[in-house]
Amino acid sequence: MDTKNIAATATIQPGAFIDAGVTIQDHVQVGANAVILGADPDHPAIPPTSVKAGAIVGAQATLNPGITIGERAIIRPGAVVTRSVPPLAIVEGHPAIIVGYRSTPVEANAASTPAATPPERITRSVVADVALYRFPFIRDLRGNLTVGEFEREVPFIQQRYFLVLDVPSAETRGEHAHKVCEQFLICVKGSCHVVADDGTNREEFILDRPNKGLYLPPMVWGIQYQYTADAVLLVFASHHYDPSDYIRDYHEFLALAAARRKA
Repeated sequence: MDTKNIAATATIQPGAFIDAGVTIQDHVQVGANAVILGADPDHPAIPPTSVKAGAIVGAQATLNPGITIGERAIIRPGAVVTRSVPPLAIVEGHPAIIVGYRSTPVEANAASTPAATPPERITRSVVADVALYRFPFIRDLRGNLTVGEFEREVPFIQQRYFLVLDVPSAETRGEHAHKVCEQFLICVKGSCHVVADDGTNREEFILDRPNKGLYLPPMVWGIQYQYTADAVLLVFASHHYDPSDYIRDYHEFLALAAARRKA
């Protein structure tokens, strides 16, 4: 085991194999018989595997070469990780997929049904300015209907929309924030999970019916995952597409969010 890139505060259990060049940061826990491979021989330009501070690698887990395990991520025992894992994510399986996020409570009313939902109900999140909307759900023999109005209910005028569909269950979408653009998300078919993060608070929402919508304001980090096979996510945006409006690095986002709070 090459220990020069392993922090003194890391805990390595017996039988773990850590390849040459692997970086293990502070307070990482590596379980018994875990295997962490280093550089990818097929892609020599990619740095060796790195496990960021506070991450937990479970017993008998395998980390493929050339990936990054984000801060405080959890790799469950026996998982085979074939690609990088974002901060705070919890992964399991072979190949590993994201099954949750640490320190991210799920919204309390996730199991409500359309029939029991009062129209135009808004639930405020612990995440700054994020809100979950429940619109009227009108049942009719000719076909059901749900409706919402921009400006009156959705708090902006839309300039753009896009649909996300045919997402493999292992894939994660989003993983960015916007500087000025507002978004409103409705899963019109199937379901998906959305994590909202303002740099201080996090909350997870389950969009699983067409009369539930989630408002994401600027400077909120958004992640979508656990798409069902039939899921169709409709997203309305307040601005036209502008690549410069995106913040795609989580550490940059945290720094900007902290500066904004101090301003």
